[in-house]
Amino acid sequence: MKKLISLSVIVVLVVSFFSVNSLAADKKTKTDVSKIAKIEVYYFHFTRRCSTCQAVETESQKAVSALYPTLLKEGKIHFQAINLDDKGSEALAKKFKAEGQALLVISGGKRIDLTEQGFMYALNSPEKLKAELKKTIDALL
Repeated sequence: MKKLISLSVIVVLVVSFFSVNSLAADKKTKTDVSKIAKIEVYYFHFTRRCSTCQAVETESQKAVSALYPTLLKEGKIHFQAINLDDKGSEALAKKFKAEGQALLVISGGKRIDLTEQGFMYALNSPEKLKAELKKTIDALL
């Protein structure tokens, strides 16, 4: 009988432990939009561009606009195409270490380079590029 009571107490303790951890995890996954750091999505390019280069910009901008319309309106997320041939873009390119065409997601001190995925997917699989952008930006929210 004592073993049965001891076993019951242990089971109750284990179940309550997992319930408390589950509630704590739920609180961590919910994001307070007012506390989101600003997320910048930059596409650095040159004046002369091929169809793939143009598609990276177009599809990235469409994806960000479709996925985060509210955050874009609120200024929490920003998309900008930067022409590296313009003299005014040198400081920004240097700051983010963009020496050529680059698709970058910047938030705080984090710099995530999605250039490879952009060029791989923009022209033939834009939904995959959209998924990559979503995965990256969601991780920063």
